Amino acid sequence: MSRPRAWVVLILGLTVAAAALRLPQLERRPMHTDEAVHGVKFGPLLERGDYRYDRHEYHGPTLNYLTLIPAWLSSATRLTDVSETTLRIVPVFFGVLLVALLLLVGDGLGWPAVAVSALLTAISPAMVYYSRYYIMELLLVCFTFGVILSGYRYARTRRLGWALSTGVFLGLMHATKETFVLALVAMLGALGLTLMLSRRRGGRPPLEVVKSIAPGHGLAMVGAGLLVSALFYSSFLSHPQGILDSIYAYKSYFVRAGQNQLHLHPWYYYLKMVIYSRYYGGPVWSEGLIVLLAGIGFVVAMTRRGLEGVQLGLLRFIAFYTLILTVIYALIPYKTPWNLLGFLHGMILLAGVGAVSMIYSRRKLVPRVLITLLLVLGGVQLVGQAYRASYVYAADPANPYVYAHPVPDVLAVARRVAEVARSHPDGEDLYIEVIIPEDDYWPLPWYLRAFPNIGWYRAVDEQVPPAPIILAAPALEPALMHRLYDLPPPGARQLYVPLFDTTMEMRPRVEVRGYVTMELWDRYQQGKTPPGPSTAR
Repeated sequence: MSRPRAWVVLILGLTVAAAALRLPQLERRPMHTDEAVHGVKFGPLLERGDYRYDRHEYHGPTLNYLTLIPAWLSSATRLTDVSETTLRIVPVFFGVLLVALLLLVGDGLGWPAVAVSALLTAISPAMVYYSRYYIMELLLVCFTFGVILSGYRYARTRRLGWALSTGVFLGLMHATKETFVLALVAMLGALGLTLMLSRRRGGRPPLEVVKSIAPGHGLAMVGAGLLVSALFYSSFLSHPQGILDSIYAYKSYFVRAGQNQLHLHPWYYYLKMVIYSRYYGGPVWSEGLIVLLAGIGFVVAMTRRGLEGVQLGLLRFIAFYTLILTVIYALIPYKTPWNLLGFLHGMILLAGVGAVSMIYSRRKLVPRVLITLLLVLGGVQLVGQAYRASYVYAADPANPYVYAHPVPDVLAVARRVAEVARSHPDGEDLYIEVIIPEDDYWPLPWYLRAFPNIGWYRAVDEQVPPAPIILAAPALEPALMHRLYDLPPPGARQLYVPLFDTTMEMRPRVEVRGYVTMELWDRYQQGKTPPGPSTAR
């Protein structure tokens, strides 16, 4: 495959730009609950090499194992050595890799279209925002694109290496998240529709195309996929049960998809998010430019008009894949915003074709210049949104990509607990209680990971001795006061004072209150007192 040097340099430059937009201040935004859960679950793997796939929660193992690489590079041996940057650098890498991988498809979609797709991948607000999120979604999108690219290159070359690459990426998809099956259904459906449409235009019958694949290459692809998936789910052969659990998991996830009321949204939820949204008097958000250009790209794919030098089969495959995946996610009631990344990436690929076809369809210079100028202005608007989403409104509910996100108060809560604990003789071994219903104390387990002796409770337990520091939900305060002051005999009671000077929230309108013994509070205050005149210098 020839790669014109100028286009390669441009796409590599856009890859660098994508990294520059994603890398700064990775530790600044508070950890989302899902990020914190994945971060804490990474601890046993880092410290003891212990990982067990849970078919009910947490998704697949690739995120955990791939996080070992930046952790080892930073010389981390314990979870307390790991920072938010160490974790989030993993999705950043795959978000940037999505741009670089476009180099493999320049001869399929055309280099100008691929360059536009690279630009839109680099600056899409959703792509940028979730590239900085320690969850599996960017990995799944990247591995899915790897399957598409490898499959396309195999169709062009019939080389064993591309068959193996396709299988490896399929295995990685399965080992990343259970929803890989939705992308797989979309790809199989798109392949079938593409072959049938080709047949109607005088192409080879679909069955004949399938038979043209060397049996050994097909077996190699399937074998590579099964091997990669089995290695990850079995914790690299130390836990074979994980392989079976990866199959049993679908029962849990199918049940969850229809029963969790918190995440049930209407069919247009994702489309509204990317086309037009505005919340709580905040700014208007829209990636409508991408959706519009994707629509044009879809028309080009179906009509074969407006563009030359494109492999029509690949373009139609991407068009059908994107449409099917969009419909699937629209029909599933269970929705979380990051799930849109799969079909949004397909839209970005189509948008590159759509943008170039708009420019090339005009023969006169002035219309071409005007269209190009409008597209540039639209790109500038996307860059501005990407910056606001990731750096200005990173944890603000006015941001459509923010979803049940902890507020910055969480950082202040953890900081105050750590400061006060240092004044206790036990230090980080101090016993602390966190009493919040429904396990709604996340992401505190991540931020308090240096304290091994924390009791996490859903309700006040009268049988447990009160801790020197207590965090509790306001609704539990009557039961907590009864436990602290009514149950102990007079000589055993300790006076508690507020830990915080102001109202603290875990999430918007979800308050958490802190209590500390007067004795420990006095020690903390004495430690904060500046030196007197006799010792000041």
